Amino acid sequence: MPPTSRPRIALLGIGLMGLRVGRRLLQAGHPLYAWNRTSASTDVLAADGAIACATPAEATSQADITISFLENGPVVGDVLFAQGAAQGMARGSLFIDMASIQPREARDHAARLGEMGVAHLDAPVSGGTVGAEAGTLAIMVGGKPGDFERAREVLDILGRATLVGPHGAGQLTKLANQMIVGITIGAVAEALLFAAKGGADMAKVREAIGGGFADSRILQLHGQRMVERDFAPRGSMKTQLKDMRNALATAQEIGFDAPITALFEGLYTQGVGHGLGELDHSGLFVELASRNAMQ
Repeated sequence: MPPTSRPRIALLGIGLMGLRVGRRLLQAGHPLYAWNRTSASTDVLAADGAIACATPAEATSQADITISFLENGPVVGDVLFAQGAAQGMARGSLFIDMASIQPREARDHAARLGEMGVAHLDAPVSGGTVGAEAGTLAIMVGGKPGDFERAREVLDILGRATLVGPHGAGQLTKLANQMIVGITIGAVAEALLFAAKGGADMAKVREAIGGGFADSRILQLHGQRMVERDFAPRGSMKTQLKDMRNALATAQEIGFDAPITALFEGLYTQGVGHGLGELDHSGLFVELASRNAMQ
């Protein structure tokens, strides 16, 4: 292992987010052991200085801290406990799960890792690939305060981290975030299409209401994507749908009625069903435009 005062990090999952996070960690001087289900993605990060690993356990066995950016809760559980990542972690090491999963899954993973002597933080993020590249992610953390302080050096490289409660609370906060994002994307799309259908210039409408009470980052960023019809994925429709479904599942578990989220889950479901799953989540605009026979 290379001598360094910086924690050695294993990175599991090198997709759009994991690649950018890995590059930031390398730029900050952390030795990085990278694993991905498909080796092509690992090779991209290896070209930047990461050490490519053939298995999850090969990566985690060399690390002080393991970070995951995997697809969903079942995949995280499978990589941890079926593919050997957890068994490779040293007692006293720390696992930071930055995937967006259900709170109950995070609590289960924390308990199982705790029995193995491994600390756990659930730390999902908001900010997309732009935030990952710039190191400005909003990081919502659930876990023990001592483990959070131990992770601060690494988390500060990636963005602004806030401890919001015990295990699972980070995921609960991310679901709240995604409820707001998904619902607001729908509101912006419907309002802009409504104005355009009535004869207004959609770009000028967005400009006119900016700075008023209807302004938001969604209006500014996603609204601009809608005006430009730029739906290259930063966060995808299918991922937004997954988050809305996780929010509804968690709402049912805790006895909370979420009718607005349920409405938009239905709209995203229809959009994905119409082949829009790989579009940016602002691609809900396309589904609503189609309903109104608008290009």
